[in-house]
Formats: sequence, structure tokens, C-alpha cells
Amino acid sequence: MFLDRDGVLNRAFVVDGVPHPPAAPEELELLPGVREACAALHEAGLLLVVVTNQPDIARGSVQAGSVDLDNETLRAALPLDDIVVCPHDDADGCTCRKPKPGMLVDAARRHGIDLARSVMVGDRWRDIAAGQAAGCRTVFVDHGYAEPQPISPDLTASSLVDAVAWILEHVSSNAVVREEECT
Repeated sequence: MFLDRDGVLNRAFVVDGVPHPPAAPEELELLPGVREACAALHEAGLLLVVVTNQPDIARGSVQAGSVDLDNETLRAALPLDDIVVCPHDDADGCTCRKPKPGMLVDAARRHGIDLARSVMVGDRWRDIAAGQAAGCRTVFVDHGYAEPQPISPDLTASSLVDAVAWILEHVSSNAVVREEECT
């Protein structure tokens, strides 16, 4: 399964209704219940792959090393299988920046994930659109940001914690195609 980072796993800093990532590694704060939610999903056999847009790298307002430190903190705290970062801004025209599905498709290929049997959890319309474009089910974590809402997510929840039961009901560990199944 795929998880956005800021606003799903850790606290996003909302300014004028728009979420922003932590400005420095010491500002990274896990959201309540995220550790337990990720543990439950991992114990159910799901791969946990973080896919995160970090356009502040391209904009020059944050260093890639700072984002790497945030990601290492998350890896140490949570049972994550991979973290994929898009460091581009919209003007760069890359295929990885959500709402494009590039990060999900690439990670699915590398990890043997069946996208049609997986889920994307995010707190912004871009996350949901990327999941839908990749063929995943989608969970929108609604924090009430002052920005466009996603179109037709499969579930709207107030947090990752509130979505765990639905995810476990609708997505199975069979979303990962084990190597022995491919031979």
C-alpha cells in the first residue's frame, strides 16, 4: 500500500489553509496513532511504501538532506518498506510528481505490488488523483484544508488510524506478488 507523508504520517504545518512539510527535522512529529496503525498494517502483511512530493527542494527553500533526515526519522519509527521522494515542482514536468502516478507505478514494479489490489492514502487531491491514475483504491484523510477536494475517493477518513479497518477489509496482503508466484 502507498502512504503520503506529510499530513498522513506526520503533522503538516497549515498556513492560510494550505499544508506544508516540517521546515526542519526537529519539527517532524508523528500524528497520534500512526505508529500503531502502521504496525497493524505491516503485521497484516502489507508493504508500506511512502510516496511524497517535496517541491520545496526544487524551490530551494529546503535542502534535500533535510528531507532525507525526516525520512530516516520515519524509517526508524515506523515499519516502512520504502520511501519514494519527488523533489520536483509542477513546472519541471516530471512523471513522478503527484497527481501523476509515476512514483506509485515505479515502486509497484520494484516491489511486485499489484496496483489494482492496493490502496493510496493521502491528505490532498493530488494523492487521490495519483492513486486513481495508478489503478489503486484511495483513502482521503480530510483535514479540511482550504484547497480543492479530491474527486470520488473510495473512503474519506479523519486520519490513517480511522482508515485501518477499512484498508484491512478491502486490501489484502495478496497485493504483493511474491517471487515464488511468478515462476
